[in-house]
Amino acid sequence: MMKQVGRLHVLTDTVLQADFSHVELTELAIAGGADTIQFRQKSGNTREMIEVARHMQKLCSASDAVFIVNDRIDVAIAVGADGVHLGQDDFPIPLARELLGEDRIIGGSAATIDEARRCLSEGADYVGFGPVFPTTSKDDAGPVSGIDILKQVVEEIPLPIIAIGGVGAENTAEVLGAGARGIAVISAVCCQENPEQATRELYEALTNGG
Repeated sequence: MMKQVGRLHVLTDTVLQADFSHVELTELAIAGGADTIQFRQKSGNTREMIEVARHMQKLCSASDAVFIVNDRIDVAIAVGADGVHLGQDDFPIPLARELLGEDRIIGGSAATIDEARRCLSEGADYVGFGPVFPTTSKDDAGPVSGIDILKQVVEEIPLPIIAIGGVGAENTAEVLGAGARGIAVISAVCCQENPEQATRELYEALTNGG
């Protein structure tokens, strides 16, 4: 069964900027056309994270947007999220599947073709691949893969591929041209003065570019 993997993933972040909360970013991104919201918080109080995630989940449910929790499978289970997104060093995908069941979405991060193969063999529903372009959002991002590697991954891995890393309205067409299902962004929305407008520009680039 092919699960509903969206095309415009906005990862909420309150470390790179302090103007908007996770909940505010969720509202603004959904208003701008995001179909997938990913709660991304690497540290902090678990109880508070569950509270924030619960609010985000409600907003997503009301708008038919998919709600994904980055890394924290406990938070995802606690709030009944639509799924989780797991990095190569995060919770193992097969174990996550046992805990979440078949109906939930599990995304995996990959920076190389080998890592993308691993996501596939472990049972991921989609692969977040990148950084495709230079990015300042993730301090742990590996070397830039570029469009050619993205194209190879799309050709070899029979899963929806979501491009991440330095993706913006100006290069979305290039990413879609390589065959990616969609894009995932952090600073291209979260660090903008008007996140709703920034999301809308990405949505339009996605719609017009494929």
